[in-house]
Amino acid sequence: MTSIAVLAVSLSLIAAPFLYALNQYPLEMWQQSNNQRIAQRVAAGLTYNERGMPVSAMVDEQTAWLFDVAPTEVMYRVFDNAGGIILSAGKDHDGHPWGKVRLAELAGTHQQVSINGQPFDMATLEVLHQGRLFYVQTATSNAFGDTVVDMKFGPLPEMIAVSILIATIAFGLAFPFTIRRVLHPLKVASDAATSITPANLQTRLSDQHVPSEIKPLIVAFNDALARLEKGFTAQQEFLGAAAHELQTPLTLLRGQIELQTEIENKDLLYRDIDLMARQVRQLLHLAEVSESQNYSFGEIDRIAVVRDVLAYLERKAGGNQITLRLQAPDTLPLLYADKSALFILLKNIVENAIHYTPAGGTVFVVADHTSVQVTDSGPGIKPGELPLVFDRFWRAPDAVQGGTGLGLAICREIAVAHRWRLSVEALRPGTRFILWF
Repeated sequence: MTSIAVLAVSLSLIAAPFLYALNQYPLEMWQQSNNQRIAQRVAAGLTYNERGMPVSAMVDEQTAWLFDVAPTEVMYRVFDNAGGIILSAGKDHDGHPWGKVRLAELAGTHQQVSINGQPFDMATLEVLHQGRLFYVQTATSNAFGDTVVDMKFGPLPEMIAVSILIATIAFGLAFPFTIRRVLHPLKVASDAATSITPANLQTRLSDQHVPSEIKPLIVAFNDALARLEKGFTAQQEFLGAAAHELQTPLTLLRGQIELQTEIENKDLLYRDIDLMARQVRQLLHLAEVSESQNYSFGEIDRIAVVRDVLAYLERKAGGNQITLRLQAPDTLPLLYADKSALFILLKNIVENAIHYTPAGGTVFVVADHTSVQVTDSGPGIKPGELPLVFDRFWRAPDAVQGGTGLGLAICREIAVAHRWRLSVEALRPGTRFILWF
């Protein structure tokens, strides 16, 4: 009903200015253009003698009829370049010139003039024939123009009203069928969606033969399915990875316990247990950061998060005889992010830097408006290995013991979820990781 009402109102608003202008300004809306057409017909119908002088004007039947039945209302004149009348039609009783301005200045214009004491619209055209210049003037009385407008356009308001009514009724009848036709693909899509289960998340809804208005919805739904499939796949990969990574340390732990009558080598057992616990934590973090719904975004103080990370790792750094140094302003603009995720990201990078920095070295952390940089003074990363550092479970052949190969993969997942960018640079010596906001 709203659409039908809008259609009716819109058509009425479109027609109203035209009807108002036609009623209030008939001279501008019709008479001038009609008088211009008469002048063009006269100019086109001029015939010339052997000396190139106009001798008659052959016009169409309708125009000739106007000159015959209304000689006092519709008239024309043909002038030579000097202003002498060569041809004329109509009854101009006073015989005075119609325009008070030179013909050359009137060419191509309209002018209101008085003929026989009545107002007329006069149009002047310039005609060039065999190098000689002539002028055609036509005049139509304003009273005649008003009468024609009333006769010609009088029924127009009623016609427009009837047309609007018919268009509104036709639109109202056709609109429900159109909507049903447009929305039919939604029913087909909903039927297809009911068949999607975790076992066939790769299924997508077809956008073939779908109206352009519906296609964005289908595309958005398919994108949602892609994200769902990615999340489900991440969970499945997590389960497989956890089983794979925990199998070896658990087997070794069981074998060591079974083969020893008395529990010895506790340090070795502790190391295996710690490694297993670390793997579990990293796998859980990886599963969490792979799903966007696990994030809680808000305005956070990035400098405070950096300080929390350094405070958290201060004991580990001290145990390895590593110095942590922070270079940052007191405050920076708040950052829209998940505070816990940013903490985990920076913790993993700084922790890696601590692991690879030799005793007595320093880990530098620099924070500014656009990034956080972590630089260590370790042996560095080989250039060929730089593209691999963020891959899951990848570890350098000469990596220190105790790593899982998941820390930097977790960092990348967090950065992608926040639309940040992680980069790594090989220094001599050392390595610099940069988190770009």
